Amino acid sequence: MRKFKKIYIEITNVCNLSCNFCPKTNRKYKFMNREEFNYIINEIKPYTNHVYFHLMGEPLLNENIEGFFEECHKNELMVNLTTNGTLLNKNSEKLINAKSLRQVNISLHSFEANESNIELYEYINRVTDFINEAREKSDIICAIRLWNMDNEELKGANKLNLEILNLLEKNLNLDFSLAEKLQETHKIKLKDKVYLNMAEKFNWPDISINSIGEEVFCHGLRNQVGILVDGTVVPCCLDSEGTIELGNVFKERFVSILEGKRASDIYNGFSRRVAVEDLCKRCGYATRFKK
Repeated sequence: MRKFKKIYIEITNVCNLSCNFCPKTNRKYKFMNREEFNYIINEIKPYTNHVYFHLMGEPLLNENIEGFFEECHKNELMVNLTTNGTLLNKNSEKLINAKSLRQVNISLHSFEANESNIELYEYINRVTDFINEAREKSDIICAIRLWNMDNEELKGANKLNLEILNLLEKNLNLDFSLAEKLQETHKIKLKDKVYLNMAEKFNWPDISINSIGEEVFCHGLRNQVGILVDGTVVPCCLDSEGTIELGNVFKERFVSILEGKRASDIYNGFSRRVAVEDLCKRCGYATRFKK
């Protein structure tokens, strides 16, 4: 039986922001309910120990999230959650009390990618207040992301990064300069259970853009697989539109989907460092694995 390092579950494709780096979705907006989530967990639990509330959407918008945490705990699954950070203050209690919650990834690059009604310091204060409370009251890992660095092709929205770093230093009471540390490495342990990760901006896969070629490797269907809010199974967390539909978990068994021809062709193709799907030939993130 194949074991995945992580299985993504899109508990909603609705978001409260409109980031300029996000591909958005043309799919019908939906919130996953308890019955649907519990069914998915029952299908996937033999295949992983970790589920990720992430694909599209802001997971903290789903009012069923406490029940989702409970179901994962009941099935001995740990949860990683990715959020834009704007709703952490409103949901801190349910997050900190969630026995299954292992890690919260906070995408700080979301702030400058939007026209926000709040000030930067207020936004960062909300995020760091949650981090400090989580450190004090739980074992939750907090991973701060600034994935907006410039690369050869793309210019990131990163004019506020220095100000963000200064606020993090102050609010987390750090005794070193983040700007200096980042000259040595882009992955920094700030405190116990608190990390900062800087990365380059990347192009999301888009079927309408030019191909980058067939010579591609990806961890899709090797370390990870994703399930969209309507049950569509996709090979990775970047297939935002369900372009590579492997099947639907509400219509057929998860094991049958994994053993299907399309999934097998993708897996075997990546084993040869070959992308067999057109979308995979147009994925900017996959270029990271060439470096």
